[in-house]
Amino acid sequence: MQDLTQGSISRHIAQLAAPYYLVDLYFVAQLGDAAIAGVSAAGNAQFLVMALTQILGVGTMALIAQSSGRKDQRDANLIFNQSLVLAAGCALSTLLGGYWASRLYMGTLGADAATQAAGVVYLKWFLPGLALQFALVAMGSALRGTGITKPTMVVQMLTVMLNVILSPILIAGWLTHKPLGVAGAGLSTSISIAVGVVLMLLYFLRLEKYVSFDRQLLRPRLDAWKRILKIGLPPGGEFALIFIYVTVVYWIIRNFGAEAQAGFGVGSRVMQSIFLPAMAIAFATAPIAGQNFGARHFDRVRQTFRSAALIGSSLMLALTLLCQVRPQWLVTLFTSDAAVIEVGSEFLRIISWNFVATGIIFTCSSIFQGIGNTLPALFSSATRLVTFVAPAIWLASRPGFELRHLWILSVSTVAIQALVSCWLLRRVFKRHRRSRLYQATTTVAAATESTRHDS
Repeated sequence: MQDLTQGSISRHIAQLAAPYYLVDLYFVAQLGDAAIAGVSAAGNAQFLVMALTQILGVGTMALIAQSSGRKDQRDANLIFNQSLVLAAGCALSTLLGGYWASRLYMGTLGADAATQAAGVVYLKWFLPGLALQFALVAMGSALRGTGITKPTMVVQMLTVMLNVILSPILIAGWLTHKPLGVAGAGLSTSISIAVGVVLMLLYFLRLEKYVSFDRQLLRPRLDAWKRILKIGLPPGGEFALIFIYVTVVYWIIRNFGAEAQAGFGVGSRVMQSIFLPAMAIAFATAPIAGQNFGARHFDRVRQTFRSAALIGSSLMLALTLLCQVRPQWLVTLFTSDAAVIEVGSEFLRIISWNFVATGIIFTCSSIFQGIGNTLPALFSSATRLVTFVAPAIWLASRPGFELRHLWILSVSTVAIQALVSCWLLRRVFKRHRRSRLYQATTTVAAATESTRHDS
Protein backbone atom coordinates (compact mmCIF):
# COMPACT_ATOMS: atom_id res chain seq x y z
CA MET A 1 0.00 0.00 0.00
CA GLN A 2 1.34 3.44 -0.93
CA ASP A 3 0.65 6.17 1.63
CA LEU A 4 -0.75 9.19 -0.26
CA THR A 5 -1.41 11.24 2.89
CA GLN A 6 2.20 12.45 2.98
CA GLY A 7 4.54 14.09 0.47
CA SER A 8 4.04 16.18 -2.66
CA ILE A 9 0.52 15.95 -4.12
CA SER A 10 1.70 16.96 -7.59
CA ARG A 11 4.31 14.20 -7.51
CA HIS A 12 1.67 11.67 -6.42
CA ILE A 13 -0.55 12.73 -9.33
CA ALA A 14 2.31 12.39 -11.81
CA GLN A 15 3.29 8.96 -10.47
CA LEU A 16 -0.24 7.57 -10.51
CA ALA A 17 -1.19 9.02 -13.88
CA ALA A 18 1.72 7.69 -15.92
CA PRO A 19 -7.23 1.85 -25.83
CA TYR A 20 -8.49 -1.19 -27.10
CA TYR A 21 -11.25 0.33 -29.22
CA LEU A 22 -9.16 2.61 -31.45
CA VAL A 23 -7.05 -0.32 -32.63
CA ASP A 24 -10.16 -2.20 -33.74
CA LEU A 25 -11.55 0.90 -35.41
CA TYR A 26 -8.41 1.38 -37.50
CA PHE A 27 -8.65 -2.04 -39.14
CA VAL A 28 -12.44 -1.99 -39.35
CA ALA A 29 -12.11 1.28 -41.26
CA GLN A 30 -10.60 -0.68 -44.12
CA LEU A 31 -13.92 -2.55 -44.50
CA GLY A 32 -16.00 0.49 -45.47
CA ASP A 33 -18.40 3.07 -44.08
CA ALA A 34 -21.08 0.56 -42.99
CA ALA A 35 -18.53 -1.38 -40.94
CA ILE A 36 -17.21 1.80 -39.26
CA ALA A 37 -20.72 3.06 -38.54
CA GLY A 38 -21.86 -0.34 -37.28
CA VAL A 39 -18.91 -0.90 -34.96
CA SER A 40 -19.07 2.70 -33.70
CA ALA A 41 -22.81 2.54 -32.94
CA ALA A 42 -22.45 -0.90 -31.35
CA GLY A 43 -19.44 0.29 -29.37
CA ASN A 44 -21.66 2.93 -27.81
CA ALA A 45 -23.12 0.07 -25.76
CA GLN A 46 -19.80 0.11 -23.96
CA PHE A 47 -20.95 3.27 -22.16
CA LEU A 48 -23.84 1.32 -20.67
CA VAL A 49 -21.47 -1.39 -19.44
CA MET A 50 -19.09 1.31 -18.23
CA ALA A 51 -21.96 2.67 -16.15
CA LEU A 52 -22.01 -0.65 -14.30
CA THR A 53 -18.22 -0.82 -14.03
CA GLN A 54 -18.24 2.71 -12.60
CA ILE A 55 -20.69 1.65 -9.92
CA LEU A 56 -18.39 -1.19 -8.99
CA GLY A 57 -15.05 0.56 -9.54
CA VAL A 58 -15.71 3.93 -7.92
CA GLY A 59 -17.41 2.44 -4.87
CA THR A 60 -14.57 -0.06 -4.41
CA MET A 61 -11.79 2.46 -4.97
CA ALA A 62 -13.24 5.14 -2.70
CA LEU A 63 -13.95 2.81 0.24
CA ILE A 64 -10.56 1.09 0.01
CA ALA A 65 -8.79 4.45 -0.30
CA GLN A 66 -10.55 5.75 2.80
CA SER A 67 -9.84 2.49 4.67
CA SER A 68 -6.18 2.76 3.65
CA GLY A 69 -6.07 6.35 4.90
CA ARG A 70 -7.46 5.13 8.25
CA LYS A 71 -5.00 2.20 8.17
CA ASP A 72 -7.97 -0.21 8.36
CA GLN A 73 -6.74 -3.20 6.33
CA ARG A 74 -9.56 -5.49 7.46
CA ASP A 75 -12.24 -3.23 5.99
CA ALA A 76 -10.25 -2.82 2.76
CA ASN A 77 -10.13 -6.61 2.36
CA LEU A 78 -13.87 -6.93 3.00
CA ILE A 79 -14.69 -4.36 0.30
CA PHE A 80 -12.31 -5.98 -2.19
CA ASN A 81 -13.79 -9.46 -1.84
CA GLN A 82 -17.37 -8.19 -1.95
CA SER A 83 -16.55 -6.25 -5.12
CA LEU A 84 -15.55 -9.55 -6.74
CA VAL A 85 -18.97 -11.02 -5.88
CA LEU A 86 -20.69 -8.02 -7.46
CA ALA A 87 -18.38 -8.27 -10.48
CA ALA A 88 -19.49 -11.84 -11.17
CA GLY A 89 -23.17 -10.85 -11.04
CA CYS A 90 -22.62 -7.85 -13.35
CA ALA A 91 -20.71 -10.00 -15.86
CA LEU A 92 -23.54 -12.52 -16.10
CA SER A 93 -26.13 -9.74 -16.49
CA THR A 94 -24.08 -8.12 -19.28
CA LEU A 95 -23.91 -11.33 -21.30
CA LEU A 96 -27.58 -12.19 -20.94
CA GLY A 97 -28.85 -8.66 -21.52
CA GLY A 98 -26.42 -7.93 -24.34
CA TYR A 99 -27.24 -10.96 -26.46
CA TRP A 100 -30.96 -10.44 -25.89
CA ALA A 101 -31.04 -6.74 -26.85
CA SER A 102 -28.34 -6.45 -29.55
CA ARG A 103 -30.64 -6.68 -32.59
CA LEU A 104 -33.21 -4.30 -31.11
CA TYR A 105 -30.48 -1.81 -30.21
CA MET A 106 -28.83 -1.82 -33.65
CA GLY A 107 -32.21 -1.78 -35.40
CA THR A 108 -32.95 1.52 -33.65
CA LEU A 109 -29.63 3.25 -34.33
CA GLY A 110 -28.27 1.81 -37.59
CA ALA A 111 -28.49 4.09 -40.64
CA ASP A 112 -29.14 1.13 -42.98
CA ALA A 113 -29.34 -2.68 -43.03
CA ALA A 114 -25.60 -3.11 -43.61
CA THR A 115 -24.75 -0.90 -40.63
CA GLN A 116 -27.20 -2.77 -38.41
CA ALA A 117 -25.83 -6.17 -39.45
CA ALA A 118 -22.24 -5.09 -38.83
CA GLY A 119 -23.14 -3.83 -35.36
CA VAL A 120 -24.93 -7.04 -34.36
CA VAL A 121 -21.98 -9.20 -35.45
CA TYR A 122 -19.51 -6.98 -33.62
CA LEU A 123 -21.52 -7.10 -30.39
CA LYS A 124 -21.74 -10.90 -30.56
CA TRP A 125 -17.97 -11.17 -30.21
CA PHE A 126 -17.39 -8.01 -28.18
CA LEU A 127 -19.78 -8.85 -25.31
CA PRO A 128 -17.53 -11.48 -23.65
CA GLY A 129 -14.82 -8.83 -23.37
CA LEU A 130 -17.27 -6.37 -21.88
CA ALA A 131 -18.35 -8.97 -19.32
CA LEU A 132 -14.72 -9.67 -18.35
CA GLN A 133 -14.16 -5.96 -17.76
CA PHE A 134 -15.86 -6.25 -14.37
CA ALA A 135 -13.16 -8.52 -12.98
CA LEU A 136 -10.45 -6.16 -14.26
CA VAL A 137 -12.23 -3.16 -12.78
CA ALA A 138 -12.69 -4.79 -9.37
CA MET A 139 -9.02 -5.73 -9.08
CA GLY A 140 -7.70 -2.52 -10.64
CA SER A 141 -9.90 -0.33 -8.42
CA ALA A 142 -8.72 -2.14 -5.31
CA LEU A 143 -5.10 -1.49 -6.23
CA ARG A 144 -5.87 2.13 -7.12
CA GLY A 145 -7.46 2.65 -3.73
CA THR A 146 -4.25 1.51 -2.05
CA GLY A 147 -2.20 3.86 -4.23
CA ILE A 148 -0.76 1.10 -6.43
CA THR A 149 -1.17 1.62 -10.18
CA LYS A 150 1.87 0.08 -11.89
CA PRO A 151 0.52 -3.50 -12.12
CA THR A 152 -2.72 -2.28 -13.67
CA MET A 153 -0.84 -0.05 -16.11
CA VAL A 154 1.47 -2.91 -17.13
CA VAL A 155 -1.48 -5.24 -17.70
CA GLN A 156 -3.30 -2.57 -19.72
CA MET A 157 -0.22 -2.00 -21.88
CA LEU A 158 0.19 -5.72 -22.51
CA THR A 159 -3.47 -6.20 -23.41
CA VAL A 160 -3.37 -3.22 -25.78
CA MET A 161 -0.25 -4.62 -27.43
CA LEU A 162 -1.95 -8.00 -27.76
CA ASN A 163 -4.97 -6.32 -29.32
CA VAL A 164 -2.69 -4.52 -31.77
CA ILE A 165 -1.24 -7.88 -32.79
CA LEU A 166 -4.55 -9.75 -32.98
CA SER A 167 -6.58 -7.07 -34.80
CA PRO A 168 -4.92 -7.34 -38.24
CA ILE A 169 -4.76 -11.13 -37.93
CA LEU A 170 -8.44 -11.56 -37.06
CA ILE A 171 -9.98 -8.58 -38.87
CA ALA A 172 -7.92 -8.43 -42.07
CA GLY A 173 -6.69 -12.04 -42.15
CA TRP A 174 -2.98 -11.31 -41.92
CA LEU A 175 -1.00 -14.58 -41.76
CA THR A 176 -4.15 -16.72 -41.62
CA HIS A 177 -5.64 -15.43 -44.92
CA LYS A 178 -9.06 -15.86 -43.27
CA PRO A 179 -10.38 -12.36 -42.50
CA LEU A 180 -13.20 -12.27 -39.97
CA GLY A 181 -14.08 -8.59 -40.52
CA VAL A 182 -16.08 -6.94 -37.74
CA ALA A 183 -16.34 -10.26 -35.90
CA GLY A 184 -12.55 -10.27 -35.65
CA ALA A 185 -12.67 -6.76 -34.14
CA GLY A 186 -14.86 -7.91 -31.28
CA LEU A 187 -12.98 -11.20 -30.84
CA SER A 188 -9.54 -9.57 -30.68
CA THR A 189 -10.71 -7.25 -27.91
CA SER A 190 -12.36 -10.06 -25.94
CA ILE A 191 -9.25 -12.25 -26.13
CA SER A 192 -7.03 -9.35 -25.04
CA ILE A 193 -9.21 -8.57 -22.03
CA ALA A 194 -9.34 -12.26 -21.06
CA VAL A 195 -5.53 -12.35 -21.01
CA GLY A 196 -5.55 -9.19 -18.90
CA VAL A 197 -7.84 -10.84 -16.34
CA VAL A 198 -5.52 -13.85 -16.08
CA LEU A 199 -2.49 -11.59 -15.57
CA MET A 200 -4.22 -9.61 -12.82
CA LEU A 201 -5.27 -12.83 -11.08
CA LEU A 202 -1.67 -14.01 -11.09
CA TYR A 203 -0.52 -10.72 -9.61
CA PHE A 204 -3.01 -10.91 -6.76
CA LEU A 205 -2.26 -14.56 -6.04
CA ARG A 206 1.51 -14.16 -6.00
CA LEU A 207 2.44 -10.56 -5.17
CA GLU A 208 -0.36 -8.48 -3.63
CA LYS A 209 -0.34 -8.39 0.18
CA TYR A 210 -2.56 -5.54 1.40
CA VAL A 211 -5.79 -6.78 -0.21
CA SER A 212 -6.22 -10.43 -1.14
CA PHE A 213 -8.73 -13.17 -1.94
CA ASP A 214 -10.45 -14.58 1.15
CA ARG A 215 -13.09 -17.33 0.87
CA GLN A 216 -14.78 -16.29 4.08
CA LEU A 217 -15.11 -12.71 2.86
CA LEU A 218 -16.58 -13.87 -0.45
CA ARG A 219 -19.89 -14.74 1.19
CA PRO A 220 -22.41 -12.05 0.15
CA ARG A 221 -22.55 -9.16 2.63
CA LEU A 222 -25.45 -6.82 1.98
CA ASP A 223 -24.04 -4.14 4.27
CA ALA A 224 -20.85 -3.97 2.18
CA TRP A 225 -22.87 -3.94 -1.04
CA LYS A 226 -24.88 -0.99 0.23
CA ARG A 227 -21.70 0.94 1.00
CA ILE A 228 -20.28 0.26 -2.46
CA LEU A 229 -23.54 1.10 -4.21
CA LYS A 230 -24.11 4.28 -2.21
CA ILE A 231 -20.90 5.75 -3.59
CA GLY A 232 -20.88 3.95 -6.95
CA LEU A 233 -24.44 4.41 -8.19
CA PRO A 234 -24.18 8.15 -9.00
CA PRO A 235 -20.99 7.74 -11.14
CA GLY A 236 -22.70 4.82 -12.86
CA GLY A 237 -25.60 7.11 -13.53
CA GLU A 238 -23.18 9.58 -15.12
CA PHE A 239 -22.09 7.00 -17.70
CA ALA A 240 -25.69 5.95 -18.27
CA LEU A 241 -26.42 9.60 -19.12
CA ILE A 242 -23.46 9.61 -21.55
CA PHE A 243 -24.94 6.49 -23.18
CA ILE A 244 -28.26 8.30 -23.59
CA TYR A 245 -26.51 11.40 -24.94
CA VAL A 246 -24.53 9.49 -27.58
CA THR A 247 -27.56 7.36 -28.48
CA VAL A 248 -29.57 10.52 -29.13
CA VAL A 249 -26.79 11.83 -31.38
CA TYR A 250 -26.67 8.61 -33.41
CA TRP A 251 -30.47 8.63 -33.67
CA ILE A 252 -30.54 12.25 -34.89
CA ILE A 253 -27.77 11.88 -37.49
CA ARG A 254 -28.95 8.53 -38.88
CA ASN A 255 -30.84 10.41 -41.60
CA PHE A 256 -27.53 11.85 -42.83
CA GLY A 257 -26.40 8.34 -43.81
CA ALA A 258 -23.68 5.87 -42.88
CA GLU A 259 -20.95 8.39 -43.80
CA ALA A 260 -22.18 10.80 -41.13
CA GLN A 261 -22.43 8.07 -38.49
CA ALA A 262 -18.99 6.80 -39.45
CA GLY A 263 -17.52 10.32 -39.25
CA PHE A 264 -19.05 10.92 -35.84
CA GLY A 265 -17.92 7.46 -34.74
CA VAL A 266 -14.30 8.06 -35.74
CA GLY A 267 -14.30 11.63 -34.41
CA SER A 268 -15.80 10.69 -31.06
CA ARG A 269 -13.35 7.79 -30.58
CA VAL A 270 -10.44 10.06 -31.42
CA MET A 271 -11.85 12.55 -28.90
CA GLN A 272 -12.00 9.82 -26.26
CA SER A 273 -8.36 8.96 -26.90
CA ILE A 274 -7.49 12.65 -26.61
CA PHE A 275 -9.23 12.65 -23.23
CA LEU A 276 -6.92 9.90 -21.96
CA PRO A 277 -4.37 12.33 -20.41
CA ALA A 278 -7.12 14.16 -18.52
CA MET A 279 -8.68 10.85 -17.50
CA ALA A 280 -5.30 9.64 -16.26
CA ILE A 281 -5.02 12.76 -14.10
CA ALA A 282 -8.56 12.18 -12.82
CA PHE A 283 -7.85 8.51 -12.05
CA ALA A 284 -4.79 9.59 -10.05
CA THR A 285 -6.73 12.31 -8.23
CA ALA A 286 -9.48 10.12 -6.74
CA PRO A 287 -7.35 7.79 -4.56
CA ILE A 288 -5.22 10.71 -3.36
CA ALA A 289 -8.34 12.60 -2.31
CA GLY A 290 -9.79 9.42 -0.81
CA GLN A 291 -6.79 8.56 1.36
CA ASN A 292 -6.42 12.13 2.60
CA PHE A 293 -10.15 12.36 3.30
CA GLY A 294 -9.98 9.09 5.25
CA ALA A 295 -7.01 10.47 7.21
CA ARG A 296 -8.99 13.73 7.78
CA HIS A 297 -6.39 15.83 5.95
CA PHE A 298 -9.01 18.09 4.37
CA ASP A 299 -6.55 20.81 3.32
CA ARG A 300 -4.70 18.24 1.21
CA VAL A 301 -7.97 17.28 -0.45
CA ARG A 302 -8.43 20.90 -1.59
CA GLN A 303 -4.80 21.07 -2.67
CA THR A 304 -5.29 17.87 -4.67
CA PHE A 305 -8.11 19.52 -6.64
CA ARG A 306 -6.05 22.63 -7.39
CA SER A 307 -3.02 20.66 -8.57
CA ALA A 308 -5.04 18.23 -10.69
CA ALA A 309 -7.13 21.00 -12.28
CA LEU A 310 -4.02 22.95 -13.25
CA ILE A 311 -2.22 19.95 -14.73
CA GLY A 312 -5.31 18.64 -16.54
CA SER A 313 -6.30 22.02 -17.97
CA SER A 314 -2.80 22.62 -19.33
CA LEU A 315 -2.81 19.27 -21.13
CA MET A 316 -6.29 19.79 -22.55
CA LEU A 317 -5.43 23.28 -23.79
CA ALA A 318 -2.52 21.87 -25.79
CA LEU A 319 -4.77 19.21 -27.32
CA THR A 320 -7.38 21.86 -28.16
CA LEU A 321 -4.79 23.75 -30.20
CA LEU A 322 -3.91 20.55 -32.10
CA CYS A 323 -7.55 19.96 -33.06
CA GLN A 324 -7.95 23.57 -34.13
CA VAL A 325 -4.94 23.46 -36.43
CA ARG A 326 -5.05 20.01 -38.05
CA PRO A 327 -7.99 17.82 -36.94
CA GLN A 328 -7.92 15.89 -40.23
CA TRP A 329 -4.52 14.47 -39.29
CA LEU A 330 -6.19 12.50 -36.52
CA VAL A 331 -9.17 11.34 -38.58
CA THR A 332 -7.13 10.18 -41.58
CA LEU A 333 -5.36 7.70 -39.30
CA PHE A 334 -8.56 5.64 -39.45
CA THR A 335 -10.12 6.27 -42.84
CA SER A 336 -9.41 7.67 -46.31
CA ASP A 337 -13.06 8.28 -47.18
CA ALA A 338 -13.40 12.02 -47.96
CA ALA A 339 -16.96 12.30 -46.64
CA VAL A 340 -16.09 10.57 -43.36
CA ILE A 341 -12.97 12.73 -42.94
CA GLU A 342 -14.99 15.89 -43.49
CA VAL A 343 -17.58 14.98 -40.84
CA GLY A 344 -14.98 13.76 -38.33
CA SER A 345 -12.70 16.79 -38.79
CA GLU A 346 -15.51 19.31 -38.39
CA PHE A 347 -16.66 17.46 -35.27
CA LEU A 348 -13.18 17.61 -33.69
CA ARG A 349 -12.59 21.25 -34.66
CA ILE A 350 -15.82 22.40 -32.97
CA ILE A 351 -15.97 19.95 -30.06
CA SER A 352 -12.36 20.68 -29.04
CA TRP A 353 -13.52 23.99 -27.56
CA ASN A 354 -14.90 22.01 -24.62
CA PHE A 355 -11.69 20.05 -23.89
CA VAL A 356 -10.55 22.28 -21.01
CA ALA A 357 -14.05 22.30 -19.52
CA THR A 358 -14.17 18.51 -19.81
CA GLY A 359 -10.86 18.22 -17.95
CA ILE A 360 -12.25 20.34 -15.12
CA ILE A 361 -15.38 18.15 -14.99
CA PHE A 362 -13.20 15.02 -14.74
CA THR A 363 -11.22 16.57 -11.87
CA CYS A 364 -14.33 17.63 -9.93
CA SER A 365 -15.88 14.18 -10.34
CA SER A 366 -12.70 12.54 -9.07
CA ILE A 367 -12.69 14.66 -5.92
CA PHE A 368 -16.34 13.77 -5.32
CA GLN A 369 -15.43 10.09 -5.73
CA GLY A 370 -12.50 10.34 -3.35
CA ILE A 371 -14.56 11.87 -0.55
CA GLY A 372 -17.39 9.40 -1.15
CA ASN A 373 -20.01 12.03 -2.07
CA THR A 374 -20.82 11.30 -5.71
CA LEU A 375 -24.35 12.70 -6.01
CA PRO A 376 -23.17 16.22 -6.98
CA ALA A 377 -21.32 14.82 -10.01
CA LEU A 378 -24.47 12.98 -11.12
CA PHE A 379 -26.49 16.18 -10.78
CA SER A 380 -23.88 18.00 -12.87
CA SER A 381 -24.13 15.37 -15.62
CA ALA A 382 -27.91 15.53 -15.52
CA THR A 383 -27.83 19.27 -16.24
CA ARG A 384 -25.98 18.54 -19.47
CA LEU A 385 -28.52 15.96 -20.55
CA VAL A 386 -31.40 18.34 -19.83
CA THR A 387 -29.76 21.21 -21.69
CA PHE A 388 -28.81 19.04 -24.68
CA VAL A 389 -31.46 16.44 -25.54
CA ALA A 390 -34.58 18.59 -25.95
CA PRO A 391 -32.80 21.42 -27.83
CA ALA A 392 -31.02 18.86 -30.05
CA ILE A 393 -34.28 17.15 -31.04
CA TRP A 394 -35.84 20.56 -31.69
CA LEU A 395 -32.88 21.68 -33.83
CA ALA A 396 -33.02 18.46 -35.84
CA SER A 397 -36.64 19.17 -36.75
CA ARG A 398 -35.88 22.64 -38.09
CA PRO A 399 -35.28 23.40 -41.79
CA GLY A 400 -31.62 23.84 -42.68
CA PHE A 401 -30.38 21.72 -39.77
CA GLU A 402 -26.69 20.81 -40.09
CA LEU A 403 -24.45 18.53 -38.05
CA ARG A 404 -22.33 21.44 -36.87
CA HIS A 405 -25.36 22.86 -35.06
CA LEU A 406 -25.37 19.72 -32.93
CA TRP A 407 -21.66 20.03 -32.12
CA ILE A 408 -22.00 23.72 -31.16
CA LEU A 409 -24.88 22.86 -28.84
CA SER A 410 -22.76 20.13 -27.24
CA VAL A 411 -19.92 22.58 -26.53
CA SER A 412 -22.32 24.99 -24.85
CA THR A 413 -23.81 22.32 -22.60
CA VAL A 414 -20.38 21.05 -21.50
CA ALA A 415 -19.40 24.60 -20.50
CA ILE A 416 -22.56 24.81 -18.37
CA GLN A 417 -21.78 21.44 -16.79
CA ALA A 418 -18.25 22.56 -15.88
CA LEU A 419 -19.60 25.65 -14.12
CA VAL A 420 -22.16 23.57 -12.23
CA SER A 421 -19.46 21.04 -11.19
CA CYS A 422 -17.18 23.75 -9.81
CA TRP A 423 -20.06 25.40 -7.95
CA LEU A 424 -21.11 22.10 -6.36
CA LEU A 425 -17.54 21.23 -5.37
CA ARG A 426 -17.13 24.62 -3.75
CA ARG A 427 -20.30 24.01 -1.72
CA VAL A 428 -18.97 20.63 -0.55
CA PHE A 429 -15.64 22.17 0.46
CA LYS A 430 -17.42 24.92 2.41
CA ARG A 431 -19.62 22.38 4.18
CA HIS A 432 -16.62 20.33 5.28
CA ARG A 433 -14.81 23.47 6.43
CA ARG A 434 -17.81 24.52 8.56
CA SER A 435 -17.99 20.98 9.95
CA ARG A 436 -14.33 21.10 10.91
CA LEU A 437 -14.72 24.50 12.59
CA TYR A 438 -17.74 23.21 14.51
CA GLN A 439 -15.85 20.12 15.67
CA ALA A 440 -12.85 22.21 16.69
CA THR A 441 -15.05 24.66 18.60
CA THR A 442 -16.88 21.80 20.31
CA THR A 443 -13.59 20.19 21.32
CA VAL A 444 -12.23 23.43 22.75
CA ALA A 445 -15.49 24.10 24.62
CA ALA A 446 -15.48 20.58 26.05
CA ALA A 447 -11.88 20.93 27.16
CA THR A 448 -12.62 24.31 28.79
CA GLU A 449 -15.66 22.93 30.60
CA SER A 450 -13.62 19.96 31.80
CA THR A 451 -10.93 22.28 33.15
CA ARG A 452 -13.50 24.43 34.96
CA HIS A 453 -15.07 21.31 36.45
CA ASP A 454 -11.71 20.03 37.67
CA SER A 455 -11.00 23.40 39.23
